[in-house]
Amino acid sequence: MAFTPDQRIPQLSTTLVPAKTKATLTIELDANVKPIPLWRDIWVLIKPDLLLLACIVLTAIGAAIIHLQTPVITGELINVLTASVQAASHGLSLSINDLNGPAIKLFALLSAQGFLTFAHISLVAVFGENVARRLQAKLFAAIVQQDMSFFDRHKSGELVGRLTTDVGEFKSTFKQLVTLGLKSITQTLGSGIHLFQISSSLTFTMLATMPFLYIILNIYGAYLRKLSKYSKQLNGISSGVAGEVISNMRTVRAFAAEEREMDHYADVCGDVSKANQHMGLHIGLFQGMTHISIGWMVLIVLYYGGSLVVRNELSSGDLMSYMLSTQTAQQSLVSLGVLFGQTIKAHASATRVFEFIHQYPSVPLHGGRTLMNVKGDIEFDDIHFYYPTRPNHQVLNGFSLQIPHATTIALCGQSGAGKSSIASLLERFYEPTHGYVYLDGHKLTSLDPSSLRHHIGFINQEPILFATSILENIRYGRPDATMEEVREAARQANAANFIEDFPAGYDTVVGERGASLSGGQRQRIAIARAILKDPKVK
Repeated sequence: MAFTPDQRIPQLSTTLVPAKTKATLTIELDANVKPIPLWRDIWVLIKPDLLLLACIVLTAIGAAIIHLQTPVITGELINVLTASVQAASHGLSLSINDLNGPAIKLFALLSAQGFLTFAHISLVAVFGENVARRLQAKLFAAIVQQDMSFFDRHKSGELVGRLTTDVGEFKSTFKQLVTLGLKSITQTLGSGIHLFQISSSLTFTMLATMPFLYIILNIYGAYLRKLSKYSKQLNGISSGVAGEVISNMRTVRAFAAEEREMDHYADVCGDVSKANQHMGLHIGLFQGMTHISIGWMVLIVLYYGGSLVVRNELSSGDLMSYMLSTQTAQQSLVSLGVLFGQTIKAHASATRVFEFIHQYPSVPLHGGRTLMNVKGDIEFDDIHFYYPTRPNHQVLNGFSLQIPHATTIALCGQSGAGKSSIASLLERFYEPTHGYVYLDGHKLTSLDPSSLRHHIGFINQEPILFATSILENIRYGRPDATMEEVREAARQANAANFIEDFPAGYDTVVGERGASLSGGQRQRIAIARAILKDPKVK
């Protein structure tokens, strides 16, 4: 069927399909996000390296146990020295051999601890990078598979920020959790056992204040998590603003809007700074409370432990060993307190990352029938459509059109009438709210989306090129194309002459978004890219 000149995009009729409200749209978007516990997501990431993780746990526990033996051996040395002083007061003397045993044990412990620490940190580095690599790959794969409406809602700077900043923060804290967390928890538990062995009465007295402090710190930690999530949201907004300005720098320069954009970005950064300062204040209070609680522990040990020594219920060596074990527990608890503050930030970052990973597109990349032989007959049947980001503005209302294969048509209409939207529906960038699009008599919803797009040649109104060579840009639709096929496509697109005039020819790097080329040159290369693809629909 030929396309007659009087065919136009239908005007909006009086019969309207009810547009979806913003609330309905939010419900649909949320339905695409499947809530999964964070621990399960992390388990999937670390599962391939379970053997490596087991080695990390063993080295961490081994180093912690050795570290816990240090106060014991030190206490033995103190007891030997105390016995030497007492013997000297009675005119007796002890042999140097009495010191050799504890000294050799202490040297062996320190050497073993150094080796285990080296092995542990090396293994954690490998483990952390493996986890971060998998997480970045999963996040990037999830982002590139999203619907076009997803990219309408999120700025490129925000998406890049989640790929880099959020993943980096999660990786850093995760490595610290595996390193310091395991070590600190093991040392805290081991020190507690050792403290009970030396003096249970002193230990019970010291622990009497712990439940109260634990409850307060736990409640405070929940508040810190809310602050961190809010701060991350503001960081995403600032990244989006910066990315948008930088990617559209030519437009900013053309309108002399640099100072206005500077002020805008400064305002956004000011909001981020205030949020981070507020969160930093509360993290400082949290860690300060942790230090105070630990100081109370030390004071109790000094006061009550000293009274036990005076009453000869505890030896000076045992008190020294108890003090060193308390110091070990103190350092471990301080590390856990600092780590807790960092974990709050990392938790917010991980939540933002997995939020995108678990958001599934309404139009998947694959799934459906694959057409082996495509003629190119197209039909739009009673199409109603609105953009998901503009649910109250209907773009197409009852649009119908048949386009036989080997037919060239032009859609005419004023700006915003829906011409580009029709092409987007044919590519299944978006789904119509009512009606169907057909290719060779098959509903597009029944076809494999990626296979469908291989048969369609699509050129944007503003062609976008990648920051690579002209050759790779033309080959984007057919990476296996020969050099002769590339040259022929460039010749048909009237691009061969200016390409061959460049010193590097087809190896010329075009810059980000093709910035080093003129608008016309970008269009010609985009046309050559579509020609080389040799689609049935173009």
